Amino acid sequence: MGRRCAVVGIGQTDYRRRLEVSLEGLVRWAALEALEDAGLTFADIDAVVLGKAPDLLEGVMMPELTLADALGAVGKPIHRVHTAGSVGAATAISGATLIESGRYERVLVVAYEKQSEGNATWALSGGKSGGQGAGGTFAPWIRSYIRRSGAPEHIGWKVAVKDRRNALRNPHAHLRIPDISEDKVRESPMLWEPLHFLESCPSSDGAAAVVLASEDAARKGPSRPAWVVAHAKRSEFASFPGRDPVRPQAGVDCAEALYRKAGITDPLRQIDCAELYVPFSWYEPMWLEGHLLASPGEGWKLTDSGATELGGSFPVNPSGGVLSSNPIGASGLVRCLEAARQVRGTAGEHQVDGAKVALGHAYGGAAQYFAMWIVSADPDPDFT
Repeated sequence: MGRRCAVVGIGQTDYRRRLEVSLEGLVRWAALEALEDAGLTFADIDAVVLGKAPDLLEGVMMPELTLADALGAVGKPIHRVHTAGSVGAATAISGATLIESGRYERVLVVAYEKQSEGNATWALSGGKSGGQGAGGTFAPWIRSYIRRSGAPEHIGWKVAVKDRRNALRNPHAHLRIPDISEDKVRESPMLWEPLHFLESCPSSDGAAAVVLASEDAARKGPSRPAWVVAHAKRSEFASFPGRDPVRPQAGVDCAEALYRKAGITDPLRQIDCAELYVPFSWYEPMWLEGHLLASPGEGWKLTDSGATELGGSFPVNPSGGVLSSNPIGASGLVRCLEAARQVRGTAGEHQVDGAKVALGHAYGGAAQYFAMWIVSADPDPDFT
């Protein structure tokens, strides 16, 4: 790690079907809100980093060219990041790296998706009809996890209820189901066994943005910074002999690298809360184990104990998570900025009491791309 980097501005749109605003308007909305939070204008930004999921999802190729004007990037460096569903978090990390390297003082990071103007399932199926969708890919691995761990079937329902209840506290969240219950989840249509309709993420439009700054620039800002104390990315092939898609080695390696950089030796105790990328309910216990927050076979027990609820010992997805809002390209950045909001103490009704250290996480592709960061209220957190 080079120079210190901090999140000094945060912006995001509401996440829902946004037919009333153009794609350019969507990204500019989030960018302007982040700049206002940072007390800056486009003129103060040295470079822009843009992330989104595959271009085919909307059929707009090389959007970084057409969006440069909307993002105040004309005449400035603009960088494009693409790592499938993990791209939002990977984009945040790319922006942080540009600050840490000493190349720039202030970087605007933006990620977005407008699913209402495309067909994600068609695109993810290589332009063919009849694709199995993301749930069709992940469901067999979830069934393997259940067989391997012995987890009871209500765990998935419990995660769905928790995240949807958290979403009721987040004004930006897409899905709002006041009467959500385990019975309601269980009785919703089965999509890909064991995943019911209400255990699956929605299709959302939305954009998210953060302004990242060097330590000198951060200390001049009007708002409390969230310090980026560590980040890591890892990837592996989608298929090779011996691959374990339930607990991908790249995810384990990413978590190990992240905690090592931060100086974290007991993540469940030393991290106050986490925003994990959980597009299907069962991925909460799977990532608790796959990212070394729980031992193999113990993740579902942590969920079942209530520890991952908003008032629990290790809240997961206090914002409502991907299960409640999924603008695919932005979803990873939303996890990172929600972690930053927690340590800045600005998360509103879904604030975790006393949160000082938070984890933002995303994964993508066939559970093969991973990007994670740790943010802290203190530039030098003491993990002893």
